Amino acid sequence: METKFKSLSVFAFQTKFPSEQSCYKYLSELKWSAGYQCPKCDNLKYCKGINEFDRQCTKCSHLESPTAGTLFHKMKFSILKAFWIIYYISTNKKGIASTELSRKLQLRQKTCWLFKQKAMQAMESSDRHPLEGNVEICKFTIGSKKRIGKNKAKETSRLIVIGIEKKAKGVSRIYAREIPRISNSAIKNFEEDKISNDCFSIRMKTNNNGKFDLVTRVVDGLKSWLKGIHHHVSLLQNYLNEYCYRYNRHLMKEEIFDDLLVRMVKHEPRTYSDIVNYVPNS
Repeated sequence: METKFKSLSVFAFQTKFPSEQSCYKYLSELKWSAGYQCPKCDNLKYCKGINEFDRQCTKCSHLESPTAGTLFHKMKFSILKAFWIIYYISTNKKGIASTELSRKLQLRQKTCWLFKQKAMQAMESSDRHPLEGNVEICKFTIGSKKRIGKNKAKETSRLIVIGIEKKAKGVSRIYAREIPRISNSAIKNFEEDKISNDCFSIRMKTNNNGKFDLVTRVVDGLKSWLKGIHHHVSLLQNYLNEYCYRYNRHLMKEEIFDDLLVRMVKHEPRTYSDIVNYVPNS
């Protein structure tokens, strides 16, 4: 595969992906980077398919496109615009709302919202890299509006637990999860999933030590981000995943587009029903 894309530059992005063909080519290289294997019969040999970057099994004749079996599966709009959505989501420091994506790319807001939700599910932690060392846990609530009718919304309170890995005088990584209620079991599940057994210090933060406290700064930053861009947060966990994903990659900003693209290629397809009915761990 050619060198992966590493840049925050709009010009570099436009140069790398000027057309639909360039996007399909890049997707095919990512999807079959470890070699081809037919999903139907496990055959390792293929020939060219109907379209330029499709692959057809030489044994069972199964035809597969670069988008099949990924989060790009059965897309109803341009693959080039899909790449632009991923670029905006991954490189914009504060994220980007689906309404803004709609305006920039001349797509329906609902189309942008659904594809963005798919990208955000790809941002979900694999739990393979738990927090280590000195970790502090904090519980906090955030208000959100829940739609109860066509033109009505009710203010609700959502409970979030966040784990913060401290290093030197700063914060290295974070994970956050919405929990249904304050309970020892919910906190314990979070610790088991997100914190390493080799962690030498775990402390539950129970009070606010002022605006200069590291934990307070992280929590306030997350709250401000949610309120500033996403006014109606229904699928809260997806937004927590997005925030943590971007925060944890603050030292690899130029690689974040490619990293997210790889995750989306490796992720199984998601429909609208899958998205709205998704129940995260708690």
